[in-house]
This record gives sequence, C-alpha cells and structure tokens, in this order.
Amino acid sequence: MEKRIDIQRIEPKAYEAMLGLEKYSSTSTLDKKLIELIKTRASQINGCAYCIEMHANDALKYGETQRRIFAVSAWWESPLFDEKEKIALKMAEEITLIAKEGLSSETYRKAKENFSDNEIAQIIMVTVTINSWNRIAVSTHQVHED
Repeated sequence: MEKRIDIQRIEPKAYEAMLGLEKYSSTSTLDKKLIELIKTRASQINGCAYCIEMHANDALKYGETQRRIFAVSAWWESPLFDEKEKIALKMAEEITLIAKEGLSSETYRKAKENFSDNEIAQIIMVTVTINSWNRIAVSTHQVHED
C-alpha cells in the first residue's frame, strides 16, 4: 500500500476531536469485552485491518477468548454469544450499514428490553466512534504495528 497523509500530524485538532470521542467510549459502563467485540465487528464490515487487529488484541487483553473473537464475524449463528451480546452486535451492524436500513425498529425494541437508555446511547456512540476511526484508517492506509 502507498503511504498516505498522517492526519494526526497535519490536522492535530481534528485528531484530538476524535480522541475526545474515544475517551468518552472509555468511560462507558458497558462490558469492555463487548465494546471490543463491537469495534472488531464494525471494523470487519468496513474492511479496516488496522482496527480489526487492534481491537481483537484489546479484547484479548480484557479476557475475551480467541474462539469468540474468531466467531464474531458470524455472531448471529454462534452459540458463543448471549442474547444481549447479539442485540448489541446487531445494533453495531445496522448502525455501521446505515445506508441499508439503519437501526431497525425491531432491533431498537429488543435493545430497549435488554439495555438501559444510557447503555443504548453508549452502544450507538461506540459504534459511531469506531466507524469514524475505520474511515480514517482505511482512507490513509494505516498499518497496525506491534
């Protein structure tokens, strides 16, 4: 891949604004493993290798299993995820694929049955944030380094 611009260096204020969203996400009351699964799944959909690697590694650090990380790409047919996790992952997919339908009424209804309003807001914001990071990383051809 060709090397592209470094937004962090040439537009530090924009990058700092993104870091503000990331800092907000770090204050979430959601389970850290779930947050990393959401970030990994959205990154898979968006084809962001940089973020897939980063968030799969972060999930491992929080105690997530390799088996579940491998299965997150087909979470809907895996017995490894509970109902709440499946709803959160469905929300993440629908928000990521917003041009298709967006967050459906059915998914939102299920979310309201399983999560508080604050948790729903946090799932939305975590998803919005990772989608923004994906777009930056893919557009600039970022490569994750150890």
